[in-house]
Amino acid sequence: MSGRHVISFPIEGQRFNFRVAGIIIVDGHVLVCREDDDDYTMLPGGRIELGEGSRLSLEREMEEELAMPATLGRMIATSESFYRREDEDFHELGFFYEVALPGQGPNGAEPWLQRPDEGHILSFYWVPLEDGALEAFNLLPRWLPGFLRGLPDDHVHVTHDERSRHTP
Repeated sequence: MSGRHVISFPIEGQRFNFRVAGIIIVDGHVLVCREDDDDYTMLPGGRIELGEGSRLSLEREMEEELAMPATLGRMIATSESFYRREDEDFHELGFFYEVALPGQGPNGAEPWLQRPDEGHILSFYWVPLEDGALEAFNLLPRWLPGFLRGLPDDHVHVTHDERSRHTP
């Protein structure tokens, strides 16, 4: 299919990303994903494609990344994250949905699942919410570990800026 464009583009040394992610929590563990050449983990999901609704985008990403049935629930949060990675400043708009993987959960395997994706290997891990494990797995964006430990009952919007500030 031609004409697919992810919403991620550079502008003068900065990059804008529009990302959707699934929050999958089972038995006090959250599912995180690491791409083979990254030193950080993220929630499963990906960049939204132009003309694609965020729910549809997350359904597509779950199918591409996990290749198993996933059930999308409510939108838990939206976010604006500002950070620096690989000599580029990022402005990322994120949509976070509750997701269930019927019949799936932590089983002691490390990693729990590995899948090929666009020339990379994605490794999925069930990480305990408590005891600093999410920080040890370098879950990004940095506001997520604390947020996941106390999920809100209603939708929230998070603005997080971790760029270094230079004062004159």
